[in-house]
Amino acid sequence: MLRHQADRRTLAYMALTTGLFFYLWTRSTLNVGLYAVYMFLSIAVTVIAHNHNHLPIFRNAALNHAVDYWLTVFYGFPAFGWIPTHNKNHHVLNNRAGDYTITYRLTEKNHLPMLLAYPSVSSYHQQKPIRDHLANLKVTDRAKYWSCVMQYVALVVWIGVALLIDWKKALIYVVAPQQFGLFSVLVFNFVQHVHADEESPINHSRNFTGFLNVLLFNNGFHTVHHDKAGMHWSRAPEAHALIAHTIDPTLNEKSFWGYIVRNYILGAFIPSCRTKSMRLARIEAESRVSQATRTTSGLEALSA
Repeated sequence: MLRHQADRRTLAYMALTTGLFFYLWTRSTLNVGLYAVYMFLSIAVTVIAHNHNHLPIFRNAALNHAVDYWLTVFYGFPAFGWIPTHNKNHHVLNNRAGDYTITYRLTEKNHLPMLLAYPSVSSYHQQKPIRDHLANLKVTDRAKYWSCVMQYVALVVWIGVALLIDWKKALIYVVAPQQFGLFSVLVFNFVQHVHADEESPINHSRNFTGFLNVLLFNNGFHTVHHDKAGMHWSRAPEAHALIAHTIDPTLNEKSFWGYIVRNYILGAFIPSCRTKSMRLARIEAESRVSQATRTTSGLEALSA
C-alpha cells in the first residue's frame, strides 16, 4: 500500500512520536532525555507533513486522509495548509515577489534577529492564502472544504481535551512541541532561501548536505526539491549529486549547525562569516546594465 518502501521509516517516526507522547503523558515527572527526543520528533513531523503533502504516503486515498488527521494533531496545524501556502504559492514563485514566505519582506539582511522573527512574520502572512483557499473550496468543492474544516476541529478537540485533562501537561506535551515544530520548519525555509538568487534557475536555494538529512528525510537537499517537487524524498541525494557541481559552492553547506553558528553567532562580530546576498548582487548588476544602456542611448541621441 505504500508508494515507496522508504516510507516505512516515515510511519516508524509517526508511531514513535505517538507512543512517546502517551508514555510521557502518563509519567508523573518529566523525563528530560525522552522529552528532548520527543521535541526532535516534533520537528520531524513537520518534515513528514511537508513530504506527505507533495507525495502522499499511501496509494489508498482513505489511508492518506487518515494520515492527514494523524499529522494535524502532532504538527499543530491542519495538514491541508501546505496546499495553498506551499504547493500553490511558494513552489510557484520560489521566494519571488508574491510568495507569502519571502525572506526579504522586512529586510534584506540575514542576521539572528531576522531568523528569529521570520517564523512569526511568515505565519501571519500565510493565513490569507489559507482563508482564500477555504473560501474557494466552499464554493467549488464542498467535500474537500469540510475535510479541511474537520482538520481544524480535530486539532481543537485534541488540544482542548488535553487542556481539560491536565493543562500543565497539555502545555508541555502538546502545545510546546507543536509550536517548536512549526517554528523550526519555518526556520528551515528561511535559511534555505535567504541570500540566494530567486531568479536563478540553479542558485535559488541553499542546501545542507550533511548528517541531518539522515534524521530528517533528506530535507536539506532543497534545490532538487524545488526542481522536482513531486520526487520522493528518498531520491533527493542522488538527484542532488547530479547537479551539485553546477550550484554556487556557497549554497552547498555541509553542516546545518555549522552554518547557524558561523552566520548568526560569529557573523554578528566577524563580517567575513556572514552570507552575501546573491539577490542584491543581481539587482545591482541589473541596475548598472540599465544605467549603462540609458547612458549609451542618451549619447547616441545627442550625436544624432
